[in-house]
Parts: sequence; structure tokens; C-alpha cells
Amino acid sequence: PDYVARFPSAVVKKGEEIVAFANVLEGAGKEELSIDLMRYRPDSPNGTMEYLFTELMLWGKREGYQWFNLGMAPLSGLENRSLAPLWNRVGSLVFRHGEHFYHFEGLRRYKQKFDPIWTPKYLACPGGFAVPRVLTHIATLTSGSLVGVVTK
Repeated sequence: PDYVARFPSAVVKKGEEIVAFANVLEGAGKEELSIDLMRYRPDSPNGTMEYLFTELMLWGKREGYQWFNLGMAPLSGLENRSLAPLWNRVGSLVFRHGEHFYHFEGLRRYKQKFDPIWTPKYLACPGGFAVPRVLTHIATLTSGSLVGVVTK
């Protein structure tokens, strides 16, 4: 609750009941608009989150924002060919079959609905067995806790 209260929120209501929300991240100089935390009720109408995103994008355009950033699609786009580095192949495998930990593929598919401009993001870290440790630290930071990583 404290984290969400620090930001403006986009809210979708059905009647008087809140069925979905997202906290809004506004970039400096109205360059970029994005969201971070988003939630919806399981019984919300189909298309609720698409509606929230679309309305927020339209609002951002009216307010003069240049971009709406959908965020990343972790592990998507990694090569899985035999000559690709080992960690690329592992990441590709997790992307395709890691739904028990996080819905990587579903997240990419969802964001693709909005026809985004995908830009690669890279992480430089020591090689070998340092890679899983670094990735665990990043996942922990972005989800709030190690428990948050596993329960997504």
C-alpha cells in the first residue's frame, strides 16, 4: 500500500467497484509514461487490462507524452541455436517452459497486442556460475523479495 500511494493510479471501475488498477510512472519532461504494478480482480470482465492500457495510452497522448513504455519481456528473443552461448540457451528454455516461476511467454504475447517497438536490453556480468547469482539478485530486486520471484 505505501508503494502504490507514492504514484498516481489508473483505475477501472465496474459500477462503483474497482476491478483493476495500475500505478502510473511519469517520466521527466513528459517524455515517457509507463506503469509498474498492475492488478485486476479474477472476476473482472474480459479485456479489462487491455482497456486500462488503451485508456492510459490515450490519456498520455492527450497530456503530451511522447511514448508509452510497456516495459520488458524478460528472456524473450534469446537465441536457442546450438552455437548460442550456454546461458542464452538456458534463458530460452526458461522463457518457453518456465511458467511455474513466471509467465515469461504470456507476458511477451500480451504486450505484443499493442504492437510495441521492442528494443534489446543487455546485462553485463562475470561469466560462469556468477550469472545465476546475478539474475537471482535482479529478480529479487524487481519483485520485492525472493518469495515474490517464486510466487509470481
